[in-house]
Amino acid sequence: MPIQTVIGSVANNPKPPTTLLSVLIDRLVPVTAPRVAPRLVVLLKVAGGVLLLALLAQVRLQIGPVPITGQTLGVLLLGAAYGLPLGVTTVVAYALLGAAGLPVFAGGGSGLAYLAGPTGGYLVGFVLAAALLGYLARRGWDQSLASCALAMGLASLTIYLPGLAWLHYALGLGWRATVAAGLTPFLVGDVIKLAIAAVALPGAWRFLGAR
Repeated sequence: MPIQTVIGSVANNPKPPTTLLSVLIDRLVPVTAPRVAPRLVVLLKVAGGVLLLALLAQVRLQIGPVPITGQTLGVLLLGAAYGLPLGVTTVVAYALLGAAGLPVFAGGGSGLAYLAGPTGGYLVGFVLAAALLGYLARRGWDQSLASCALAMGLASLTIYLPGLAWLHYALGLGWRATVAAGLTPFLVGDVIKLAIAAVALPGAWRFLGAR
């Protein structure tokens, strides 16, 4: 099509400059490649989320039976950015791949024995936290920094409930010792990770095209 025809068609229907640019590109550079299938996009997002969790799991400081890792940061960010179905799917995929033998857990751990170990309850908590964050985000809790931080705080609590319960059972500790080993050492770090996740969430939206 001659360029005069393109310019004439745009001139007869004036629009903002960005629309003008898109019209020129669409007319002069036809797109012949097929669009990426939605299922492939979902698969890539899940794979990216699993990779993020696996990498953050290796950011690890062993201080007792439960190490300090970056996994919580990944769970909070993915749960809020991905939403309920995709966030839960990603965290479940991470847990299943680790159970199947891929070294994606903290310290390169993997296998069913790892899931049955002292920290197995925290992995269950990751799934619950992603579900809770996705549910709250769907109801607008992610629209302000304060409500987002509150949602992430509740999600962090959701991680600890099954985590502490399983730690108490697996090691045969009293509840005071369980809290001292599985909760108290992590509070300051969790506040820092929560703040990072809440501040980074808008950037994650832009990257994913979710907002």
